[in-house]
Amino acid sequence: MTQAETKDTTKAAPGGARETLIDVRGLKVAFRSGRTETLAVKGASFHIGKGETVALVGESGSGKSVSALSIMRLLPYPAASHPGGEVLFEGRDLLKASEKEMQKVRGNRISIIFQEPMTSLNPLHSIEKQVGEVLRVHRGLDEKLVRERVVELLRKVGIRDPETRLGDYPHQLSGGQRQRVMIAMALANEPDLLIADEPTTALDVTIQAQILELLAELKAELGLSMLLITHDLGIVRRMADRVYVMRHGEIVEAGTTETIFSDPKHPYTRHLIESEPKGRASPAPAHAPTLVATDNLKVWFPIKRGLMRRTVDYIKAVDGVSLRLREGDTLGVVGESGSGKTTLGLAILRLISSEGPIVYCGRPIDGLNSKEMRPLRKEMQIVFQDPYGSLSPRLSISQIIEEGLQILTPDLTYEQRRERVRHALKEVGLDPESLDRYPHEFSGGQRQRIAIARAMVLEPKFIMLDEPTSALDQSVQAQIVDLLRDLQRKRSLGYLFISHDLKVVRALCNEVIVMRNGKVVETGTAEEIFTSPKEDYTKALLAAAFDLKVVKRGATAV
Repeated sequence: MTQAETKDTTKAAPGGARETLIDVRGLKVAFRSGRTETLAVKGASFHIGKGETVALVGESGSGKSVSALSIMRLLPYPAASHPGGEVLFEGRDLLKASEKEMQKVRGNRISIIFQEPMTSLNPLHSIEKQVGEVLRVHRGLDEKLVRERVVELLRKVGIRDPETRLGDYPHQLSGGQRQRVMIAMALANEPDLLIADEPTTALDVTIQAQILELLAELKAELGLSMLLITHDLGIVRRMADRVYVMRHGEIVEAGTTETIFSDPKHPYTRHLIESEPKGRASPAPAHAPTLVATDNLKVWFPIKRGLMRRTVDYIKAVDGVSLRLREGDTLGVVGESGSGKTTLGLAILRLISSEGPIVYCGRPIDGLNSKEMRPLRKEMQIVFQDPYGSLSPRLSISQIIEEGLQILTPDLTYEQRRERVRHALKEVGLDPESLDRYPHEFSGGQRQRIAIARAMVLEPKFIMLDEPTSALDQSVQAQIVDLLRDLQRKRSLGYLFISHDLKVVRALCNEVIVMRNGKVVETGTAEEIFTSPKEDYTKALLAAAFDLKVVKRGATAV
């Protein structure tokens, strides 16, 4: 299907009967680096009707976010340019508008919710100041009215006791609360169009359900249009009226949501729909030795108050957790934010202090200091959740991946390290010849694969995987799950897999523990947990992950 045919088809679709708010025609986006120019978007056309939710889907690097940012003219100019196309907003071409005119549009008529609220919110400014800034700039309200409106907005997006949270800073909020603040900022001036760029990617399933319910309620209440950019096809199916499928900068298929999912025409669309992580974990051999074990492990953080800073209480992040992981097995750890999942993993790796025995390969390691732990670091690796924060922007990919080799295997020559880096990149599905590029030249999903390659290059025995697929496209998730399985079979690796994506947990994990408030509330095989959960909390998590229902134009969610 050609670009022109795609456009004509969608115009004729039922959703196209709405009055058009945004009409993107033949959009082209180019990026220049030195003398090289790369065309990231190649003549994309799509439109959004008033009161309509349109989804733009595709894998990382397909041009989704670049197209959306072009609407608001937020790309890094002059490195980015638009060699062709129009973005018509109520008949006016925004690509030709002056910067002064665009300032009246951004945050007022068109708003955006970014993917990662922690990097989008200013860590030095309070919540009141950041939400209020939008009102001051566009409405010129005095401080009293700004504060009243900020409190009203925070209450509308579900922040409890908003009056007490005005002075809080982003780091004092949970991931779900930060995303709610971003939504409050985006809706402060009741825009006509809300662009939601992966709004629930890094959130727990229960928080994701709440955010989607909130967006559905606000859309119905305010009558706004929404451009939803996501790789989660489950969200698309529940939220969108129409869908545009994007690949390599081009729209390859478009239509109503029902048509796209029931009768996809393009092979790439079928690939996306069928690419959910599949299969089940293979059990380790019955005689497989225990790799990691803990008994009544505790991580308590003291709460100190008063002039003498005396300990008055403890935050019990991990409170008496016992587990056992065998070679070749994957132990999944699930639960909401703040349940203690990541703290548990860091304690096992001896990256934070803890109380209670930790045994690795039959050897107690809970009493080892950092110097004594150093020889074990090669065998015990970690993949962090956020590749934006865990990859240094000043180092090339080769330098990032080989850093561990330089420290832990100093006998390797430069060429041997380079060859190991190439092999690691190839294993995770990246071009081995890209090793001299820098993190900013890769998409979010590609950066996460680089982080996985950094851990795998040391050929470890035990890996803590902290939300390793949360930033990845669904099709890439399936590839990473297959990759992790293959590596596990070849090397008898043991994985501690921390995730809020229960579909990935079900596909990859042998055993699962469910955590809440630092304690294990339920444990069992993956089959037992997913088919016959015993605890109400576990049932709630599964319902949010597999039975979520958001009415497209209504305000209900389960």
